[in-house]
Amino acid sequence: MPKTSQSALAEYFRAHQKVAGDTLIALAGQIAASADAMAGALVAGHKVIAFGNGGSATQASHLVGELLGRFKDNRRPLPAVALACDPAAVTCIANDFGYATLFERQVEAFTQPGDVAIGLTTSGKSENVLRGLAAGGKAGAITIALTGAAGLADGATADHVLAVPSSTTAHIQEMHLVLLHLWCVAIDEAVKAG
Repeated sequence: MPKTSQSALAEYFRAHQKVAGDTLIALAGQIAASADAMAGALVAGHKVIAFGNGGSATQASHLVGELLGRFKDNRRPLPAVALACDPAAVTCIANDFGYATLFERQVEAFTQPGDVAIGLTTSGKSENVLRGLAAGGKAGAITIALTGAAGLADGATADHVLAVPSSTTAHIQEMHLVLLHLWCVAIDEAVKAG
């Protein structure tokens, strides 16, 4: 039976720690600004719409679970929806209109002015995520993109772009989860105060 290399595990963990430190330094202001925007929208009665592909889809779903359920303390449920979770809608849209329109059509259907549309794409290039963010902006939502170091592809925009300073997908996803939890801290505080 092969033996796990402890040095490889330690190297991975050190790389994770470096990305975590770099993320805090690079994104502290943007983390606070996006957290305030989300908290303000939720306190005002608006909703969060989150979307991404693969691991990013599960992180969008994770955020929605924290908002509908709870993060640390019990509080009222907050309106949120993850767009990759309904297999009938996902397969219908992908089959009838193409995968690139998957989030765009749902954002168009669900978004009202003042809502928050959050797109997660580690590469910054996922066409369906970029189109979802564009649809959110057109509908009057606050748009937030979580990406890796490359940021968003040319021509794509969001009100808040949190580009984790790494090109390693696993480390980007790890930091995205931390960012989601930091948002939850701010949201819980705002709901408590409001």
